[in-house]
Amino acid sequence: MKYVHIGINVTNLEASIAFYSKVFGVSPIKLKPTYSKFLLEQPGLNFTLNVKDEVNGNQVNHFGFQVETQEEIDHHKQRLEQEGFFAREERDTTCCFALQDKFWITDPDGNEWEFFYTKADRGVQSERCCVDI
Repeated sequence: MKYVHIGINVTNLEASIAFYSKVFGVSPIKLKPTYSKFLLEQPGLNFTLNVKDEVNGNQVNHFGFQVETQEEIDHHKQRLEQEGFFAREERDTTCCFALQDKFWITDPDGNEWEFFYTKADRGVQSERCCVDI
């Protein structure tokens, strides 16, 4: 497999392009009046925005990027805060049967994005893990 593909519905293409250009650190490679495509080599992601008249909040639980080091979490959090995004941070949290450090941001249509670093496996699942994000 070369790329994971995610296509999401958005109500405001320009606002979503601005948001995702900052999150991904690149501009879209294709732009049409009701469509935009980002192609990221690292991680391998084909990510598209599709304009719809209405989007009611987060249609999925969440999206996310798993990074390899604590330094990457800190780097991306600082970078996105400098872009004006509020990052809700969680340190030493148990989620998805793992001990993690993470932070969350929200796109213009209410989709939650998690950046996380897994420190260790855990034998338990937190009751609030990925719920009511």
